[in-house]
Amino acid sequence: MNIRIKKYEKTDIKEAAEIWNEVVEEGVAFPQTEQLTQESGHAFFERQSYTGIAYDEESAKIIGLYILHPNNIGRCGHICNASYAVRSDARGNHIGELLVKHCLQKGRELGFRILQFNAVVSSNTYALRLYKKLGFVRLGTIPGGFLMKDGHFEDIILHYHEL
Repeated sequence: MNIRIKKYEKTDIKEAAEIWNEVVEEGVAFPQTEQLTQESGHAFFERQSYTGIAYDEESAKIIGLYILHPNNIGRCGHICNASYAVRSDARGNHIGELLVKHCLQKGRELGFRILQFNAVVSSNTYALRLYKKLGFVRLGTIPGGFLMKDGHFEDIILHYHEL
């Protein structure tokens, strides 16, 4: 695979929405419960500060994406937030790491000073390992902060990274 990351375009919507919806359907990482349609997905991806699309140059397939947006407004508007999704059959190939690194750079370029994650689910060991490797600081744990798809609650861990 030869992975590149580019800015979202409307022509990416079908594959981007499928990847996003796959993570939503798994019910173990994203807070959303509603699936994106092509119309709602395009509006969602367009209104972000940046939506990055990871694609394989060899196959021309989209294999992952991230969204980057302000975490808050006004006096806290310099803090951004992001979410990442990788197609299930492409996981384990360090695509998430490429997405996070690109996101850190893009956040800096857009003038943000801090990237904050509000809700990393404690059972998401791959994400936790990656964020530690990339120098994110763990802020603390919110017990039972995430409702898993099967109905039980898991802790969430807040993180930040100075940009």
